[in-house]
Amino acid sequence: MTTPTTYRKIAEFKNVSEFREYLQAEHFDIPVSDVAGGPASAANRPLGVCGKTAGNRWCILPMEGWDCDADGVPTERTRRRWMHFATSGAKLLFGTEACAVMESARSNPRQLMISEKSFPALKTLVADMRNAHKERFGRNDDLLIGLQLTHSGRFAHPHDDFKLEPRTAYAHPLLDVKFKCGPETVVSDEETRDIIQHFITAAKLAQEAGFDFVDIKHAHGYLGHEFLSAVDRPAPYGGSFENRTRFFREIAEGIHDACPGLSLACRLSIFDIFPFVKGADGYGEAMPWSGNYPYAFGGDGTGMGMDPDLHETVQFVKLLQSYGVDLICATIGSPYYNVHMQRPAYFPVCDGYLPPENPLKNVARHLLAVKRLRELCPGVKVVGSGYTCLQEFLPNVAEAVLQNNDADFIGIGRMVLSYPDFCADVLEGKPLDRRHICRTFGDCTNGPRHGMVSGCYPLDEYYRNTPEFLKLKNSLK
Repeated sequence: MTTPTTYRKIAEFKNVSEFREYLQAEHFDIPVSDVAGGPASAANRPLGVCGKTAGNRWCILPMEGWDCDADGVPTERTRRRWMHFATSGAKLLFGTEACAVMESARSNPRQLMISEKSFPALKTLVADMRNAHKERFGRNDDLLIGLQLTHSGRFAHPHDDFKLEPRTAYAHPLLDVKFKCGPETVVSDEETRDIIQHFITAAKLAQEAGFDFVDIKHAHGYLGHEFLSAVDRPAPYGGSFENRTRFFREIAEGIHDACPGLSLACRLSIFDIFPFVKGADGYGEAMPWSGNYPYAFGGDGTGMGMDPDLHETVQFVKLLQSYGVDLICATIGSPYYNVHMQRPAYFPVCDGYLPPENPLKNVARHLLAVKRLRELCPGVKVVGSGYTCLQEFLPNVAEAVLQNNDADFIGIGRMVLSYPDFCADVLEGKPLDRRHICRTFGDCTNGPRHGMVSGCYPLDEYYRNTPEFLKLKNSLK
């Protein structure tokens, strides 16, 4: 694998002081505490959310495993991952997994899908997770388990890993070129209303299966997020802010009617930027554009930065709050078209590009976006993300963020795949097991990009002993 030599790797820093000095010298606004965890840490404080009390501030982010069966029913591999989430030590399992609400919504033919067929397995799995958590930690009444409901939209591959079957919110002048879409892939108003009904039906099944809340995903360029920037689409689902948020409002209203007592949450891309492509030198570069760029929700109009006032993002979050949403899982950008910002890493994924900026700069952007959102939207609880790139200094930064009240929960994704006990070890004040710290190699993404299940192939012995490991290794040569 290639990686820029100009960016110092996290493993090079000998201690917290050296890391902090580097951040200051590079002007990366990332706070670092000398405290890395333990029973008295800020991460161990409970917090009320979604009608319950989460026992600590660690959160497992929703991820796609690409490991369900053809009908979207969880397999033993799915169960293994979810049980690791349950015994990770985190008290908030946000969304657990990106779950398609219908067949056409699936990002791949093995994505989890909620239906009458998958319902029994999901119900059993949720109950088993609660039991496993109680067995390890002595209680489970302070554990919250959610399910992320999503439609993959532009990135749907429901029948073939390598055949895109996109459903888009509008004709996007850059993304249509990048992903070979067009006016024919735009969902009609009638189809949109049908998708909304599938979200409502999915929420009802999730509630009956025992989930504490559902996440209505509006992130990463998936369909819900794309509607937020549908400025060129005609009414009733595009144009004005009121129309661009109608997709969420009709889903939320339907869920409130069909599922009394079910809490709602939202995974939200706080701001977006231009789509990036691989340049001639292998580094990412923004797609060419002239003038104001109106398609980056939460952006500053230049296509390259965050609106410092987060004008429309704040409007949307306040709308979410009016529908009872008190929990936002924050992210920025998309793993499909500006991955260097959305998922800071030192190593590019197989179909990606070398990071055009120091990955730590984009960790700082994640932290700033969450901090600013909380300042502008008091009362909402926010899960931060983008932390895994910090590796062994993740606990120190997490502690500083929580001490400063810049986020409510610390969300990790890739890290829990390589190191399932990460949260528990930090909370108990144990030294980190450096052998299992995620180094952002990207194989949990490279596997799916080659039509395989997602997992930590370099560090998880289970995946290292699968036939996919050798296949992936050969594919990446």
